[in-house]
Amino acid sequence: MFEKMIQKNLNADAQESAGADTAEATTATTNAPAAREPRVETAHDDFDWSVDKRNVTSYTKEEKEKYDDVYDNTFVQLNDGELMSGIVVGLTKTDVVLNIGFKSDGLISLNEFRDIQGLKVGDEVEVMIIEKEDRDGNLNLSRKQARITRAWERIVEVHKTGEVITGTVTSKTKGGLIVDVFGMETFLPGSQIDVKPVTDYDQFVGKTMEFKVVKINETIKNAVVSHKALIESDIEAQRAEIMSKLEKGQVLEGTVKNITDFGAFMDLGGLDGLLYITDISWGRISHPSEVLKMDQKVNVVVLDFDDEKKRISLGLKQLTPHPWDVLGENISEGNVVKGKVVNIEDYGAFLEIQPGVEGLVHVSEITWANTPINAKEFFKLGDEHEAKIVTLDKGSRKMSLSIKQLSPDPWNDIETKFAEGSRHTGLVKNITNYGVFVELAPGIGGMIHISDLSWLKRFNHPSEYTKVGANIEVVIMGIDKENRKLQLGHKQLEEDPWNTLQDTFAVGSVHEGTVLRRDDKGAVVQLPYGLEGFAPNRHLTREDGKSIGADETAQFVVIEFDRNEKRIVISHSRIWEQGQYEEKEAAKKEAKVENDKTKKAVKTIQNKVEKATLGDLGVLADLRKKLEGNDGSAEPKAE
Repeated sequence: MFEKMIQKNLNADAQESAGADTAEATTATTNAPAAREPRVETAHDDFDWSVDKRNVTSYTKEEKEKYDDVYDNTFVQLNDGELMSGIVVGLTKTDVVLNIGFKSDGLISLNEFRDIQGLKVGDEVEVMIIEKEDRDGNLNLSRKQARITRAWERIVEVHKTGEVITGTVTSKTKGGLIVDVFGMETFLPGSQIDVKPVTDYDQFVGKTMEFKVVKINETIKNAVVSHKALIESDIEAQRAEIMSKLEKGQVLEGTVKNITDFGAFMDLGGLDGLLYITDISWGRISHPSEVLKMDQKVNVVVLDFDDEKKRISLGLKQLTPHPWDVLGENISEGNVVKGKVVNIEDYGAFLEIQPGVEGLVHVSEITWANTPINAKEFFKLGDEHEAKIVTLDKGSRKMSLSIKQLSPDPWNDIETKFAEGSRHTGLVKNITNYGVFVELAPGIGGMIHISDLSWLKRFNHPSEYTKVGANIEVVIMGIDKENRKLQLGHKQLEEDPWNTLQDTFAVGSVHEGTVLRRDDKGAVVQLPYGLEGFAPNRHLTREDGKSIGADETAQFVVIEFDRNEKRIVISHSRIWEQGQYEEKEAAKKEAKVENDKTKKAVKTIQNKVEKATLGDLGVLADLRKKLEGNDGSAEPKAE
């Protein structure tokens, strides 16, 4: 249609040459010329539009070339995705009408111009051609896509140069924040917000901050920005400046920024240093929080630093003199001091006399007794004890203390208070495999051997008889003053029952007993009067062939009694075996008596009867049968 209109104008110019100049001026003014592009050949390029129906040419060669050039530049060649500048030619309630020099104007939603205040007709804006002609034949433009494209070009450029940019945090998202940079959304991870951990992201929404582009993805056009990188670069500059001026022994002001079990991290104004727990106080502390608090400002001294690793070791206690160098006059050998237990080892305990000044109480200096003492049972952390200073070496900063020397040595008059043969009640302090250690008085004690616990019972371990903390009666059996040892006995409190029970448990005597325990060799049996006997396995068989088990009660006969070895051997099998034997012996004895009677009767008859009769022969035959029934054979004489 537009071509027909041009043809109509060309025919009119052929009739009126003056009108041609006017049309040329009008066309040049109305259409915005664009850069001339190479002419594309078409199928009808050989057609001469300057010849009218009368086959008369209206233009000269120069005029024809001029009008051809005007026609070629009437329309602009456009491509999808291309950026172009357009002029606002109209505004509606919802859209902006834009002229980009194409055959038709384009419409863009007014929402894409919310960032421009006071938009008016005639303003020039940059847009992107989304589609030259959509389904409805309209020109589809977008200012938003044009802004995003330009923003991405700038983001790529600043990523290469490392330039600091400014952006606005628009919203919070999973794992970080969304930042508007040049009109394009970028991602700010939570770990890149600050050098310190950030948990509340909402406080940054709506703020304008400076960032660095740290990562881009060309494929999906995505960018990651960081505010932490700017802070770190500033800190690095401050750190380099501080490190260049750092010297050992230099005193700096620091702020406690973090407290751990092993020390505290101090902020020295852009540079961090570590204050170890051992350098906080001359005295012992279990945790830095006992002395320091978060955000507390304290003066510290530089102990050491490493330029390459950028580590600084700090000290706090070094700002005050060492306590050993300013000991009080009351701390000298022979004086009694009070200290708090700060450390306990197997060999003793350390008492803190004053912060930074400690002394050792060795286990041998706890009590006058020579019995083993566990320092961890005697001392408790934090408890206070008085002790006497035995040795003091300020040069090596060592001090030995003694608790037992606060009282006189009880072993000096041991023979008077604890004479041999005397009886006492003591406290069980310790139990070993071979005996029981008993304390009779502070610093005085001895041991009861396991064999001296009981006359009658044998124990596998002393704990079967007594326990730690129990009271026990003892008799003093011996005194070793030089080695500070007492030989104690417990069974000696009573007479040896084995001397009086020898007749009661004579060999062959029968007693009732209960099996206490069994093993491969036999069973231990509880007998009357607290005695125990041993029955070998072959002596535990019942008459029915079964064996006596644990906790069963039965009759036992004594087959061996050894007073010296304190041993009784018993048997259950011997009881029923003896009964069977006695029954057999009684039967044999009775048969022998009957046989003797029969023999005597036969002899009597033989003496009275001189001649045998038939009747006598019958009697003798009966006697013979009876005699044969008793012993199984007949006497020759009777025959």
